[in-house]
Amino acid sequence: MRTLRLARVAAEAEGLRLRYAAQRTVTRAVLGMIAFALFLGALIFFHIALWYWLRRTFDRPPTALIIGGAELVLAAILGLIAAKSSPGRIEAEALQIRRRALENASSGMAVSALATQLVPLAIRLMRRR
Repeated sequence: MRTLRLARVAAEAEGLRLRYAAQRTVTRAVLGMIAFALFLGALIFFHIALWYWLRRTFDRPPTALIIGGAELVLAAILGLIAAKSSPGRIEAEALQIRRRALENASSGMAVSALATQLVPLAIRLMRRR
């Protein structure tokens, strides 16, 4: 009975860990897409700035360069946040609980498997006396 309870605890811990891992993955994907869109915007503004610089004097390009630079910095920050996202405290604890429960369940199953092997042997030895 204890083995089943430990297996259930392990399954619940794994479910919790997977749920939080999925949430983190979705967050990373959304931040990555936003960073990519901002990066494309920054490239467009840099092209506009270059075009203005080549076409006219320096009065309009700084505006496009400032906008493009700000988007590039924001894209870099969001990209770094998305890349450095790691498992949270709850995910790590759920993983530890799952591992412990599975270790205890497997050791409990090993003892019961050993007992099922030893019981017939013990019965045979008792009959011989």
